[in-house]
Amino acid sequence: MIIRRAAKDDLDGINSLLRQVHEVHCEGRPDLFKPGMKKHPDDVVLEILSDDARPVFVAVPSADAHEVLGYIFCVLEDYNGDYMHADIRTLYIDDLCVDEKVRGQGIGTALYTYALDLAKSLGCHNVTLNVWTCNPKAMGFYQHLGLKPYKICMEKIID
Repeated sequence: MIIRRAAKDDLDGINSLLRQVHEVHCEGRPDLFKPGMKKHPDDVVLEILSDDARPVFVAVPSADAHEVLGYIFCVLEDYNGDYMHADIRTLYIDDLCVDEKVRGQGIGTALYTYALDLAKSLGCHNVTLNVWTCNPKAMGFYQHLGLKPYKICMEKIID
């Protein structure tokens, strides 16, 4: 397995995983997510793939393969000169997914480690991400990797 920058030819594989992630969210929060959708339409995914500030990496079986085993969507956030924040750079993990058929084989850990190494090489202060509380497997995975909560979003559903 190798990890490389995602390309247009990876779109079908990425879409398959975007649907898997969306289904997890639909099951956990059917009040918020529409079934049968995916996180981004194709034109948005293609735009993201060409944006160096939002790099996407894929895990594939070999260098010439386009079978996407997993992906990680990243966003570089700079707070230099921000009125309220310290001058830091953050690598935000917008999404990480491993195909349900190959989970538990270290692919997610490899993708996260790849992103962490990228963040270090770019002089980032931290790596951040959001995880839905209705996805305890993902929460456990990230905690196992050493991530800790630093901000909690709360809600009250109005009847």
